Amino acid sequence: MFMAEHHHYKFTPGLLIVPLFAVLAIWTVYFIEIRFGLNFNDFGVLPRKLTGLKGIFSSPFIHGSLDHLYNNTIPLAILMAALFYFYRNIAWKVLLIGILLSGFLTWTIGRPSYHIGASGVIYVLASFIFFKGVFTKYYRLIALSLTIVFIYGSMLWYIFPVKDGISWEGHLSGFLTGLLLAKILKAKHPEPTKYAWEREDYNIEDDEFLRHFDENGNFIENLDTSSEDEITIVYNIKKNEKRD
Repeated sequence: MFMAEHHHYKFTPGLLIVPLFAVLAIWTVYFIEIRFGLNFNDFGVLPRKLTGLKGIFSSPFIHGSLDHLYNNTIPLAILMAALFYFYRNIAWKVLLIGILLSGFLTWTIGRPSYHIGASGVIYVLASFIFFKGVFTKYYRLIALSLTIVFIYGSMLWYIFPVKDGISWEGHLSGFLTGLLLAKILKAKHPEPTKYAWEREDYNIEDDEFLRHFDENGNFIENLDTSSEDEITIVYNIKKNEKRD
């Protein structure tokens, strides 16, 4: 019999709670701005100003337009779901440290303007998932990394100042933060499938499947499975005696 030690990822509905909450949060904030005529841009990251430090925590929830919000919604949901599915044991570390560190880097290197939006967090997630898959050398995670490149590869251009009105500093900060976290954080992941014959204690004589073949490789259809360990059951039937 061929046996394999197999570990796999297990999906649970609870893994969707955080991505759904994140999407709901950014849409709720934008709805409040539109409904009550407010502008929360002052809660963005304002580089090298003490008052601008509060934006490290609040800026991911603030968006300047509906297009800005929509463009961030799908990547945020997909990447956050991937993070909590494949790296659930360190997902919260990646998310919280990523927000703090990328926000601080933006505050350090950014232009003197308010930097808002969840783009920095998205770059943290995309960068982390890509590089972590490469570093682990596990085929499923490498496949995930290639998928990220295929879907979001064009994001790489926006870590450079190629378009006005876009916080390339926030994108670059998120990208570098994700790379750093992928390098320093240790993540548990399933080991590759290991078959019985790959184990050190494997004995070919104990393999029931291979016993169906002779020394020339011919298949033995009716294998004699009798052995000295065979158990024989003997029944003794006692007749009832008639009594006067």
